[in-house]
Amino acid sequence: MQTAQVPVRRLPEVPRERIIRGRRHWWFLGPGGVAKVYSRHLTTEGTLTPAAEAHLRQAGLYTVRPATTYILTVLTSTDCNLGCGYCFQNTGQDLSGKNRPPRIAHARLTSPVITELLEFAVGRMAAAGLDKLHVLLFGGEPLLNPKGCTELLSRAAGYGLVSASMISNGTLLSPELAQRLAGLGLRSVQITFDGDRDLHDLTRVRRSGGGTFDAIIENMVAVSQVTSIGWGLRVNVSHRNYDRIDDLLDQLCARLDPARCAIHFAWVGDVGIGYANELRHTARLAGDFLRWRQRALTAGFKVGRPRAIMPCQTCSFSDGRLGAVVNADGTLASCWETAGKPGWEVGTVGHGYLPAGQTRDRWISCEDNFLYADDDGALAAFHDAADAGFLDYLDEMGRL
Repeated sequence: MQTAQVPVRRLPEVPRERIIRGRRHWWFLGPGGVAKVYSRHLTTEGTLTPAAEAHLRQAGLYTVRPATTYILTVLTSTDCNLGCGYCFQNTGQDLSGKNRPPRIAHARLTSPVITELLEFAVGRMAAAGLDKLHVLLFGGEPLLNPKGCTELLSRAAGYGLVSASMISNGTLLSPELAQRLAGLGLRSVQITFDGDRDLHDLTRVRRSGGGTFDAIIENMVAVSQVTSIGWGLRVNVSHRNYDRIDDLLDQLCARLDPARCAIHFAWVGDVGIGYANELRHTARLAGDFLRWRQRALTAGFKVGRPRAIMPCQTCSFSDGRLGAVVNADGTLASCWETAGKPGWEVGTVGHGYLPAGQTRDRWISCEDNFLYADDDGALAAFHDAADAGFLDYLDEMGRL
């Protein structure tokens, strides 16, 4: 059994403002927005002067928007038809080279569990004073259980469902299934790419063998023709593919409608299962991330604006007050990164959360378990440089 460890990083339960240095001035990033600040607005310690802080507070840049919707993340299946070596649901590497890494235990969402999890959710919503529900379909690969996906969304309509999203590898998403899910509230799907076509097909490989790039793109194009589903493209960046990300952008632009797609570039995390990303968080890499964002924005993709360090509504709150992660068997996890892993359960939908004393060392936030060769200072410098550069660019282009 896995032994839970006290996390070394946690997202805050309240937003954490940032002050980062641009080319000609500084940027203040708060929960209510972004503002330019100059040296005269900062103390010698790099914090805002009382007058500057009071001005930004009055302008609403410290204002936190209250949660209006309960976020329910549900694993409809813990199985996956791909064998990606870095997946945090793997329990090790496939040393035989057959793309079949060992994974978390098999579980599949059933009607009785759906009944329990919806009753659990409505109780948590009432306790939080929320009457709206968003469901995130998750896996494994959620579409290995299409019946579970459609039944969950159909029944959730009676519990305040206002929208749904899905994280999928995209290989099983047919136009017919997408139409059914869209009719039940599915609004967006996140798809991951691992470099250009050739490099992607070396990483995101079917467990039965063979690449996936063309199948994913073809499915996205077909689904876009019959639904209004939007796409979130996550581009995983590692030492294996970072020099071909520009080629990937060219390929995506040629085959997809950028206006339907938001794009995000992400360093591939190491979760201690034998997969190591040797790419370091250097100033040069920060420049590459900036350039990729600029290229994507120019091509018509939606690119998220840098922001304050915000709490994850699901896993930042140690009592799960605003959202929950439910494994396919009905067990609760603090974060999707630990769902289905022995020793990390924090309760069940039938009985609720365990007492805080039992869950304290099992409650993690996003990326708490990621292992970095770089220290916290290098990580912060990397993100600050890339974000400041992008804000400078947006400002110069008149897009702030």
